[in-house]
Amino acid sequence: MVAIYAVIAAAVYCIVGLSFALCYATGRFFDFGHAAVLAVCPYCVLFLTRTLDFPLAVALPVALALGALLGAAKELAVYRPLRVRHASPLVLLIASIGVYLVLQNSISLAFGDDTKTLAFGPVREGFAILGARITTIQVAVLIAAAIVVSGGAFLLRRTRTGTHIRAVGESPPLALSVGIDAPHVGMLSACIGSALAGLAGSLIALDVGMTPTMGMRALLMGVVAMIIGGSQSPLGISLGALLLALSGALATQLLGSQWQDPTAFFALLVFLLMRPQGVMGKLTLISNG
Repeated sequence: MVAIYAVIAAAVYCIVGLSFALCYATGRFFDFGHAAVLAVCPYCVLFLTRTLDFPLAVALPVALALGALLGAAKELAVYRPLRVRHASPLVLLIASIGVYLVLQNSISLAFGDDTKTLAFGPVREGFAILGARITTIQVAVLIAAAIVVSGGAFLLRRTRTGTHIRAVGESPPLALSVGIDAPHVGMLSACIGSALAGLAGSLIALDVGMTPTMGMRALLMGVVAMIIGGSQSPLGISLGALLLALSGALATQLLGSQWQDPTAFFALLVFLLMRPQGVMGKLTLISNG
């Protein structure tokens, strides 16, 4: 039963981790604003479905498009002008905290700080699998994660765009020297990553509800999963997410729910000390460039 719930949690961590990895590959700094995008999209779904009576099938794609636009807006309005001025990663990180605070407080102003839910229809008991009960939304989370992982693997390994993203991630100057438009690739990567963050946030909201600060914890778990996986490949991030979710589930069962997050960061510390390259190879969170 613990394993089933861990897999569901891992699916969410995987989507968030991959979304952040795409943005980090070209942005090359820790973007706290990514957490705000993750939170904005489910509130967009809430507004469209509850206020404008949009069906979920329409509201969700609109929210993901908004996430992509927010990713582009952050890049154009904040991060790119700072890069033109040769700002350091630390300056970019501080700017991203400002982006996060502005967006998070805008959500609070518009919707309040209380927990809201996107649940639709009557509450159902769920499906029985190996002694666990999982809901339709949780099944959708698993399916979405499978699609995102396979789609991400195809994008990065089998398409020209993916090759350009990996090239810019390895060395922006070298990518420019061979004719790759690094700013354009960075913009595209930010849009895709932000849309995936919006998808993760919407799935979380559909399952357990949402608050304006929901994005920060999800982002941190996704980043930890990415570091533990230690690879640019979606498969590595998936493995890291599964290990993280299993350790958190075991800690919750044995020690209590208050130990779930500390266990995750303890696992991160162990990997950084004993295997800094991660389970599957190169650690991509730390750049030499």
